[in-house]
Amino acid sequence: MQGGNHWGGPLEVIDNNGGGGEDHDRRTAAEDWDRAALQSQTFNQNELDETQRSWLLGPPDGKKKKKYVDLGCVMVSRKALKWSLISILIAFCVIGLPIIVAKTWPRHHPPPLPPDRYSEALRKALLFFNAQKSGRLGKSNNITWRGNSGLNDGNETLAKGGLVGGYYDSGENSKYNFPMAYSMTMLSWSLIEYSHKFKSINEYDHLRDLIKWGTDYLLLTFNSSSTKITQIYSQVGGSQNGSQIPDDSTCWQKPEQMDYNRPTQTTFQGPDLAGEMSAALSAASIVFRDDPLYSAKLIKGAETLFAFARDSGRRSRYSRDNAFIAAAYNSSGYYDEYMWGAAWLYYATGNASYLYLATLPGIPKNARAFNVTAVSSVPSWNNKLPAAMVLLTRVRMMLNPGYPYEEMLSMYQTVTGLNMCSYLKQFRVYNWTQGGMMIMNKGQQQGQNLQYIANAAFLANLFADYLNSTGVPGFNCGPNYIPSTFIRNFATSQIDYILGNNPLNMSYVVGYGTKFPRRVHHRGASIPSDNKYYSCEGGFKWRDNPGPNPHNITGAMVGGPDQFDKFRDVRTNPNYTEPTLAGNAGLVAALVSLTTTAGFGIDKNTIFSGIPPLGPKTPPPPPPWKP
Repeated sequence: MQGGNHWGGPLEVIDNNGGGGEDHDRRTAAEDWDRAALQSQTFNQNELDETQRSWLLGPPDGKKKKKYVDLGCVMVSRKALKWSLISILIAFCVIGLPIIVAKTWPRHHPPPLPPDRYSEALRKALLFFNAQKSGRLGKSNNITWRGNSGLNDGNETLAKGGLVGGYYDSGENSKYNFPMAYSMTMLSWSLIEYSHKFKSINEYDHLRDLIKWGTDYLLLTFNSSSTKITQIYSQVGGSQNGSQIPDDSTCWQKPEQMDYNRPTQTTFQGPDLAGEMSAALSAASIVFRDDPLYSAKLIKGAETLFAFARDSGRRSRYSRDNAFIAAAYNSSGYYDEYMWGAAWLYYATGNASYLYLATLPGIPKNARAFNVTAVSSVPSWNNKLPAAMVLLTRVRMMLNPGYPYEEMLSMYQTVTGLNMCSYLKQFRVYNWTQGGMMIMNKGQQQGQNLQYIANAAFLANLFADYLNSTGVPGFNCGPNYIPSTFIRNFATSQIDYILGNNPLNMSYVVGYGTKFPRRVHHRGASIPSDNKYYSCEGGFKWRDNPGPNPHNITGAMVGGPDQFDKFRDVRTNPNYTEPTLAGNAGLVAALVSLTTTAGFGIDKNTIFSGIPPLGPKTPPPPPPWKP
């Protein structure tokens, strides 16, 4: 039996010349067989096609042929194009459509938060420093009744250009380095801790200008280009108790007209003065770290001053045997300034030798830092112990340097907690007025108490911020656990009292509120700007005038009420109505710590920017390999 022809043609060779007979029959039979084979092939078409493909074209491809779309510049698979379009549509619905709706939807933005009452008072408190400036004033000073003054200050000294500039301390026309330096330290500290708050109320640059006005002057009062000094010009003007000659006490003239002798006091010893000035320049160097040249100049001056303070041959109070200095700002000791100045130098330079000195057991021992009493807990221009221990507690809480500092830093933190306990009414360390003011001026019936409670309010709220920033909810007062909110409430209550929440409903910050002192004990504010000259004695008619001052010295915090919440708005009694530079610096610090316009909390890291990482130093790289 003959099978089908898988080659697609007859197996025999065909005679193209034709023929008949037997050959014809054979051809006819062959054609029949071929038809049969073709018929059989028709019934097995799939098998034949598969076979042909396997022999001639190779194995079949089971995939479907892709279809493409010509987009002109590129050919794209139709399937890929379809899914791309679907993805774009989904993305538009999920992302684009909500954005379009959000952009086109009518907006109802809540109005920005108005400045709180503390921010408003803070702006005014800073203006007080503009009113106290001595020297050549620029047009930007914004105190219309003040002009150039004190242009001959220090002409008799070796200081190049004299001692022009700085700040008058209070209602007098004297310039005292000791409280001025303390004021610059406090202003710098408040800016370092709360820079974001000053920025939020647009007072950051203003405060920097005020600090620089003070530090520029302090740099004039000693040879700041040297590494070793033998003297400091510590005071310009002033008077002695019982003075009968024309001076800053016996004359009543505004600074622009004073024409009496203003002697300069020179200090050849005084760790207290030099330590405070060193602290001021160190703190300011952190404020001006964005100006490397000026910051370095401040650090150099601070180290020079501290070397003077540590000189064993100069360890005597700067006010000792000097009646001009002791009459106004007599110092009670200098070991607290060792702690204070060393702490600030450590922050400014990162030099651990300063931290070692600040935690040397002999320093707090001689300062009586651990004898917690009602007197030692009062922070002031004369007593830096409470502030210095808060500042050093910051090192322990946030850096935890460990040995060999831990033991002393731990004791500083313990005493800081005890100081905070003393500020709470429940522990009865201080007397309180019925109106809610803590009395920190030794219980005397005179005024000038507000400067102390402003300082205490700042330290209390700052310590609460330290606790909060490290996740600690409170501290111990003996067996009692005290939440940090308690000392915040203390700080708030005292500043509220100053701003008018008191029995008299009087704000003791001039210009804040509607009821405030109008007869401030201040020469410049009490004499009218009428283009008339008033002599040393002739000006007293304005001091004794019962009417209000012709100029409000905006932002000045006066001495304050007595222990019975009583206040006499009389120009002739400075205990009630005289402001001070140091008092307003504490007020600024307290106010910025309480304002919530820019939120809560401190700037945790800027103060540490000059301190290198703690721990062992990275070993030097090995020397290069040599064959």
